[in-house]
This record gives sequence, structure tokens and C-alpha cells, in this order.
Amino acid sequence: MPHTASRHLAEGPRVGIRHFTYADGAEFTARVRESEDLHRPWLFPPATPEAYAAYAGRLIEDPTKAGFLVCEKEHEKEHEGAGAGAVAGFININNIVHGAFQCGALGYGAFAHAAGRGLMREGLDLVVGYAFGPMRLHRLEINVQPGNAASIALARSCGFRLEGFSPKMINIDGEWRDHERWALTAEMRTSG
Repeated sequence: MPHTASRHLAEGPRVGIRHFTYADGAEFTARVRESEDLHRPWLFPPATPEAYAAYAGRLIEDPTKAGFLVCEKEHEKEHEGAGAGAVAGFININNIVHGAFQCGALGYGAFAHAAGRGLMREGLDLVVGYAFGPMRLHRLEINVQPGNAASIALARSCGFRLEGFSPKMINIDGEWRDHERWALTAEMRTSG
């Protein structure tokens, strides 16, 4: 059986991470529509082909952003060569600043079929490793609404520490919302 190179930038036991492509639009938007109850009121990912194209375009083209799809490896093996991706969720690094800062802000979301299975925990750990490795970032931040217990648990489980509270920090769905600020540095990851 011939060996085929992985499409993933990094792999764990159950998931791999890879960059967004325009070709992922149909699956991504279908998963968003299936997951609306899970995402609301915390986030509003693109649910139409047009919105996905604009969203993916920013992640693909803008050097201050990097988007990663968290994909189930087992499902991909079943459909190898068919172009199917078992997209469990997404993790984006926004507001990437190089130079003396070397920092980025993480945003993420699981899809309903993958929620509660530990796939995003594994995927976030892979993205953090990739950010501190090949991307050469030093610090990652997560801003999360205080009531979003699942997102806070994910940040905590990956070693992020709570650094503060920012009232009315980000405008989501037409309202300025409070956020907790969580962060992780390369040194924290290697020491702990």
C-alpha cells in the first residue's frame, strides 16, 4: 500500500489540524447550520457559501490571521482520496503581531457532532504547539464571555491562565459584551 503524505500541519491521536481552503465551504457551512444551538449566543460563524468565502478569504489571505480546521483522522481515512474532511471544529489566530510582541488572539468553535468528545482539546493543543513552533509566536490570548463555560473549560484545560476581565470588550450580535482574558506563553507551556 503506497504511503501518502498527510495534509495536516500537526496530528494527535484522533485529530489533525490544517489550514482552511475555499473547497471546505460546503461542509463547513453545513456543520455551522447543524450547530447553531451550540454556538448561540457566543459566536456566529458563516452559514452561507458567500459568507464562508469572505471569511475563509480573510483567513487565507491576511497575514495577521491564521485559520485551522480540526479534522477527525479516522473519518478522513475512511474517505481517503474522496476529499471528505471530518471537520470537528475550527480554531483561528487573529490579530497576529510580530516583532517584539509575537502574539495572537485565539477564537474557536466546536461543531455539534464533535462537542464533548475531547476533539477540540486535542486540536487546540496542536494549534498552540504550531503557533509556538513554526509560527514563532510567544503569547496567545483567548477572550471569552464569562458565561461560556465550555470555552473557559477548554482554555483552562490547555494551560491558559486567567489574566483579567474587560467590560464591554467585543461587539457580538449587536451588543458590547464583557470578556475574560486568558493567556498562555511559550514558557508556560514548556514549564507546565
